[in-house]
Order: sequence, then structure tokens, then C-alpha cells
Amino acid sequence: MPDFTRSSAIQARLHELVPGGAHTYARGADQYPDAMAPILVRGSGCHVWDCDGNEYVEYGMGLRSVTLGHGYRPVVDAVTRTIADGVSFSRPTELELLAAQDFLSLVPGADMVKFAKNGSDATTAAVRLARAATGREVVAVCDQPFFSVDDWFIGLTPMNAGIPATSTVRFTYNDLTSLAVALDSHPVACVVMEAATALAEPDPGYLAGVRALCDRHGTLLVFDEMITGFRWSSGGAQQVYRVTPDLSCWGKAMANGFPLSALAGKREFMELGGLRTDRDRVFLLSTTHGPETASLAAFRAVVAAYRDTDPIGRMSRAGRRLADGVNKIAADLGIADHLQVLGRPACLIFRTLDPEGQPSQPFRTLFLQELLARGVLGQSFVTSAAHADDDIDATIEACRPAAEIYRRAIESGTVAGLLRGRPVAPALRRLAAPRVVEIAERS
Repeated sequence: MPDFTRSSAIQARLHELVPGGAHTYARGADQYPDAMAPILVRGSGCHVWDCDGNEYVEYGMGLRSVTLGHGYRPVVDAVTRTIADGVSFSRPTELELLAAQDFLSLVPGADMVKFAKNGSDATTAAVRLARAATGREVVAVCDQPFFSVDDWFIGLTPMNAGIPATSTVRFTYNDLTSLAVALDSHPVACVVMEAATALAEPDPGYLAGVRALCDRHGTLLVFDEMITGFRWSSGGAQQVYRVTPDLSCWGKAMANGFPLSALAGKREFMELGGLRTDRDRVFLLSTTHGPETASLAAFRAVVAAYRDTDPIGRMSRAGRRLADGVNKIAADLGIADHLQVLGRPACLIFRTLDPEGQPSQPFRTLFLQELLARGVLGQSFVTSAAHADDDIDATIEACRPAAEIYRRAIESGTVAGLLRGRPVAPALRRLAAPRVVEIAERS
């Protein structure tokens, strides 16, 4: 079993200084087994090291933001060269033009782009722009996990303390009737959705149907490309499925982990946030750090890598090899109905089901615990282009004894005696329980 002494001490101190002990809820210690939440100090490719000296093969790769690998040399070199001449200025730089040109060369239906720093900047700007363009307030969001930290979305989640009532309605993915009902029931400013997810592909004609419904109702269509962008294709899901939204929102992998997001879209809408309109001005995006040179240089290096190499092909091949290997182990052990690796090869998840076939946080925690003990770190099996055959094979070998222990829990009907500590809990939940940090832990 790896030693987590220093990681646990730093995590305890983080709880004293940072609400939740992390700056992202998905990175919180409550997402990992008790006393097994590594505090990382460096990474290279798909390997990371924690402050206790433990080495891991990492999956998830910075919440899906790293597709080329940690410390990818062309990105590091581009950033190093650029920041030597300054990072932030009082006027635009030529780099902003070059980066915008690069971006718009990739995204088939976008005429203009504006850069920012995180995904919520972009999605909330899209909502604001759609409301201004249509004169409507209601937003229709697909029943997908996450779109923004801002009120219009978080108000729909269990973690809605301090948020006023929102004018946001939901509709069901791959169900045109549910969207039609939402659009018929309210004057909707925009439809916000992911065109696809790791586990859900659009039915034939579905996205075209969404496009047609939006056009019929005068509603803007907004694609969230945070995950699909640079993982489905460099042009996002809209390029794969050939349906063009009015606006699209980007982030995560576009700069290989450097903080960068983007709002892109049709000129007639984007210009409402500019100086070439006679309409009332929209406060679209105005961020001090949106155009800083480090992230834009990283983005341009990512574009070059996607042009000259095949990162999506490499991460997809790694994902297929991993899914095949782990699913074979589960089948051989007779637990294929309980432990499953599923999803698009470049965006895999693992499902952990209890003896009754229901999703289970305790059983998930047991699997995470056994993977961590064997040098595998990840809340998913999302790969990067840096995952080589040796990394995948090592992960599969780590999954074999982990799956054997999982089978023992399935056979006994409980994780008791196998799971050390409390189960993980959903990142977005109403109460800190069942992973509240007790007073003793804070002292």
C-alpha cells in the first residue's frame, strides 16, 4: 500500500485555507477514498508523482483538459519563448489575431471568436448574448451533468444555496418531443447542450431535428464543446455530426491544460458584443487574463500538434486497448454485469454496480482504492495521446487484482471488510455529509 502521510497532512492544511480543500469540486478529497487523496507535485506524459514519492499512471488528465500529455515539449517551448517577451499588455497583441485565425480555421460554422479563461465564462456569455439577441429570458438545458458555475445552471443542481430562482428549464437528450414541449411552453432564448457525451451518441437525425426546432422557434442553438472539442475532433462535435450551432463554447483541451476557453459563433450574434452594431451593447466577455500570451501560445502549439500528428487517433487506440483489456478481466471473473468500461474510446468511464446491478458509490470507492494501491490514478479511464501501450498494459495488470477484490465484494454482497474508510460522494450534493470534514480532522 502506498504511503499517503504527507499528502494527508497537506490535504488537512488545505481544508484550513481553501473551502472544500481544493479549488475544483471534482478534484476534492471527497472524490477519493479516505486518506488516499494524493497531493501531486509533477507530471510527465501520462505519469504523475505525489508529494510522498508515489508514481501513478493518470487518467482523466486534468479533468479532460490534457490530451497531448503533461509537459508536452512543443507546448512548453512555445510558452517559454512567448512569455519571455511579456504576458499581459494594455492593448491587443498580434498573437490574439493569429490564435483567432487558427481557431476559426478549425471550427466550420463560426465566424468570430472571443477568448476567456474558463468554461463558465464562455457558456454564460453565450446565454447573455442569446438573451440580448432574442429579447427572451428562459434557457433550455439538456439533462447533461454540467454547463456552468453561474446561477442560470447551478440553480438547477442540489448545490443551489444562495442562488435565486432561475428561469431555466430542462429537456431530455435524444428526445425531440421533450425539447418541443419546452420550446412550446416558454419563449426560450437558447438551447444549451452537448452534441454527444462519453455514453450518449445522437440518434440519426436528432441533432438536425434540434436545429430545426430552434430555427422554427427563433431560439439560438448553443453547443457546449468543452469535452467534445479536441477529443471528438479538432473541430468539435459540430464537425463530426455536421450540425452547425449558432454559438459554441470551448475550453479544457484546447490549450493542453493551460487556462483558456472560447466563445465562438455566427457574426450576426457575436457582433452584438462588439462595436459594429447599432443595437444596445452586450457585455459579452471582458477579461483581464483572457488574452494573456502564455495560453494563446499554448493553444497555437496544440493546433500545430493536431495538424501534424494524430492525437485523437492515439488516445482512441489507447482507450480501445484499455477497455478491451479490463472488460475481458471482468468477463473472465464473472462480474461483467457489475464492472464495466464504457464510452467513446477517447473518453472512457468505468461503471461500478452493486450486486443488484445499481450504481454504487461504495463499490466505486473500492475500485478506486485498489487502483490507487497499484499505481493508477483516475476518476475515469479518459486517455491522452501520451498513453503508450506499456502504460495501458500496466493499467490492465493493475485492474486484475483490483477486479478480483471487487468480485469478493459482489459475492459477499458488501464492501465491508474490504473498503477502508468512507465512500466517495457526488461532487455536487446538498450537504457535506457523508464526507463532512470533522473537527478532529481540522485540528
